[in-house]
Amino acid sequence: MLADNDRIFTNLYGFQDWRLEAARKRGCWDGTKALIEKGRDWIVNEVKGSGLRGRGGAGFPTGVKWSFMPKKTDGRPSYLVVNADESEPGTCKDRDILRHDPHHLVEGCLLAGVGMGATHCYIYVRGEFTHEAKVLQAAIDEAYAAGLIGKNACGSGYDYEIYVHRGAGAYICGEETALLESLEGKKGQPRMKPPFPAACGLYGCPTTVNNVESIAVSPTILRRGAAWFAGIGRPNNTGTKVFCVSGHVNQPCNVEEAMGVSLKELIEKHCGGVRGGWDNLLAVIPGGASVPLIPKATCDTVLMDFDSLRAVQSGLGTAAVIVMDKSTDVVKAIARLSYFYKHESCGQCTPCREGTGWMWRVMERMVKGQAEIAEIDQLLDVTRQVEGHTICALSDAAAWPIQGLIRHFRPELERRIADYRKRLAA
Repeated sequence: MLADNDRIFTNLYGFQDWRLEAARKRGCWDGTKALIEKGRDWIVNEVKGSGLRGRGGAGFPTGVKWSFMPKKTDGRPSYLVVNADESEPGTCKDRDILRHDPHHLVEGCLLAGVGMGATHCYIYVRGEFTHEAKVLQAAIDEAYAAGLIGKNACGSGYDYEIYVHRGAGAYICGEETALLESLEGKKGQPRMKPPFPAACGLYGCPTTVNNVESIAVSPTILRRGAAWFAGIGRPNNTGTKVFCVSGHVNQPCNVEEAMGVSLKELIEKHCGGVRGGWDNLLAVIPGGASVPLIPKATCDTVLMDFDSLRAVQSGLGTAAVIVMDKSTDVVKAIARLSYFYKHESCGQCTPCREGTGWMWRVMERMVKGQAEIAEIDQLLDVTRQVEGHTICALSDAAAWPIQGLIRHFRPELERRIADYRKRLAA
C-alpha cells in the first residue's frame, strides 16, 4: 500500500479547508519561485524522468507531450488547456481535486505553463460542476491576490493568466480537440489530426491539453524529485493514482494508491470488500465505462496499471472501477452503456453515427434474447468495423464494452437466445 507521506492529495476527502492558507500548510506553493527559475527544460525533464503518464485515460507520457510545444515563438501565444470535463461514467476523481484541493491544480497550471512556454491557461470545467467551478475560481482569485499568478507570478518575472471556462455538458467535449472547438465557441466536434494541438490548437496557436490530475500532481513531482515519483509503482507505470471505486462494494470511495496495486487489494482494503463477499463478484469494469469488463477469474490477480490491464484485454482508462456482483444483469448493463455512447456521439463520422445506434438496438434485443446465435458474431464484427475508423475514440469507447461482454459472457447471450426460443415454442 501507498505510504501516507507519499500521498499527493492530502485533502482528497475535504476534511480540511481548501483555501490558500490551509493549502500552504499542506505544502502547496512552497518554493514555487525557485522551481520556475530552474527553467523550462528542467521542468520538462523532471516530469519526463518521473514517468508520469496522462491520467485522463490515454496514458501518454506527460513530459513528452509538454516537449512537443515549440521552443521558439513565431509570434503566436502558447496555451495550456486543462480538461476538467469529467464525463466518463464512474469517474469522479477530478471533481474531488477541484473542490477539496484546488491549489494543487492552480500551482500545477503555472509550473506546467512555464514548462511548455505558455502564458495563458484555460480550465474547461464540466457544466454540471457548479460548486466545483466556484471553488476553483475562488482559489484562482486567492492566487491572484497573493501575487502567485498574474503579472510577475511568485515574483519570478513570469506573467501567467488562468481562466475558468464552463462547459455545457456534452461527453464528446472531453475529447481534446472537441474541447478546443467548444472553448472557441463552436459546436463540440473533434478535429482531424494532424495538425496536432501542439502545432495548431486553441485559436490556431500551440496548445497542450492535459487532464486535471496530470497537472495537479506536477508541483509535488518537481518539489520531491522525479526519482521519488518513479520509485512508486512499477516500471513504465509509476507514481500514485486516484482510483474511483463504485458499484457493488460496501464502501464506494475515491482513494489515492500506488500504480500497480492489485485490484483485489484495492477493493478489499479500501472499499470493505465486494457486497456479499469476494466470491459474489461477477465482473469489474476497471477503467471507466469505455473499457472492456473483466470477469472474476481475472480480477483475482490483475494489477491496476496501464500495462497489466492491457495484457488482459482491458485498460486502466481513468481508473474508475465499477464493481458488479452476481445480482447484476450484465447484458442489460452493457446495453445501457451502449445507449449512452449512442446518445453522446457527435454524429460527425458515419461509422460512429450509424454504428452506435445499430449496436444499441441489437444489444436491446440481446437483453431479451430476441436474436439469432449468428448475430453475436455479427455484432462483434460491427464493433470491429466501428473501432478505430473515426476521427476520435468515442467509437472505440462504444465498441469495447460490447467486445468485453462477448469475450467473457458469450454463454449468457446464447442462454438468453435459447430461453427465448423455448418460450416461443411453448
